[in-house]
Amino acid sequence: MTRVDRLLAHFLDERAESLAHVGPELAPMTEAARRLVLDGGKRLRPRFAYWGWRAVRPATDDDEAVVTAAASLELVHACALAHDDLMDSSRTRRGNPTAHVSFAEMHDAAGWSGASETFGASAAILLGDLLLAWADTLFARACLPGAQRVFDDMRQMVMAGQYLDVLIQARAEFSADSALRVAEFKTSKYTVEGPLHLGARAAGASQPVLAALTGYAIPLGEAFQLRDDVLGVFGDPSITGKPAGDDLLEGKQTLLVALAMQGATAAQGAALRADLGRRDLDADGIAYLREVIVGSGALEQVEARIAARAEQARGALTDVLAREARDALDSLITAATQRHV
Repeated sequence: MTRVDRLLAHFLDERAESLAHVGPELAPMTEAARRLVLDGGKRLRPRFAYWGWRAVRPATDDDEAVVTAAASLELVHACALAHDDLMDSSRTRRGNPTAHVSFAEMHDAAGWSGASETFGASAAILLGDLLLAWADTLFARACLPGAQRVFDDMRQMVMAGQYLDVLIQARAEFSADSALRVAEFKTSKYTVEGPLHLGARAAGASQPVLAALTGYAIPLGEAFQLRDDVLGVFGDPSITGKPAGDDLLEGKQTLLVALAMQGATAAQGAALRADLGRRDLDADGIAYLREVIVGSGALEQVEARIAARAEQARGALTDVLAREARDALDSLITAATQRHV
C-alpha cells in the first residue's frame, strides 16, 4: 500500500508543521506519531477498505477519495495501539519502545520533576487522542458521506472491543465465549468488516454485496485474532518484536488459555491461574505454561478453528463480488491467518 504510506507521510509532515507553531516542545509528540504510524504495520485495514470499494467499482474509476479514507483508518488504529500498549503495560512494539515507555525515558533523561511513568502514561494517552482527532481530519478530506456512518461505527467499535478485552482480563473467568466475543467486536467488526463496508458503501454497494462482505469478514476476523493469540504465546520475538510469551505476561484471557484451562489437570490449571499475568515470570515459567497449552490440546483446537474460519471466509467470496476483488480478498485470507508477525 505505497499510496497509503505516501499519503500518511505527507499528512503527518503537515500536522507536524501545524503543531510546530505551538512550540518546539511538540516535536517529540509528532515524532512518536510518525514512528507509530509509519514504522511497520501490515496495512490490512486500508487494504480491506480498498477491496471493499473494488468489489463494486472497476480499476478505471477514480479511487483517490477511498484511498484517503482508507489511510485515515491507520490513524484510528495507531490511536488504539498507543492506548492498548499503555493498558497492557507493554514495553515494546515492533522491536522498539512503546510510546509510554519512550516518553518516560525522555522524562528521565531530562531530569524533570515527578514520576517518569506518570508523565509517560499521560503523554501516550494524549498521543492516542491526537491520532484519533487527525483520523477525523483526514477522513473528512475524502468527502465520502455515504461511508461516514461506517467510520463512526468503527471508532466506537474499537473502543467497545478494547473495554471488553480489559473487562474479561479483570474477571479472569477463562471463558471461551467471552474470548470469542472480544474477537468479534475488537477484530472481526473493526479490522475486517468495518473497512470492507466503508469502501463498499463509498462505492454505492448493494445489500447483497454488503452481506457477502460480512459473511467473509466475521469468520476471517476471528481467525486473524486467533492467529494473534497464538503468536502472543508462541511467536518468535525476533520476528514479532515483542517479548517471548508476551500474552502470558500480560495475562491475556484468550481462547487459547480458556481452552487450556478446560483441558488442563487440576495442578496445571492452578499454575495457569496463578502465573498468567505475572510480569516477573521467567523463561522456565513461560515454557511450562506453553507446555500446559500444548498438552491440554488447546493449541491444536485453536489451529483447527483458524483453518475452519478461513475456509468459511473463503466460501463467502461469491460472484456477487467483482472477480478481481474476490481474488484479492482470497489472498488476504492467507496474509491474515498464515503469518509470523
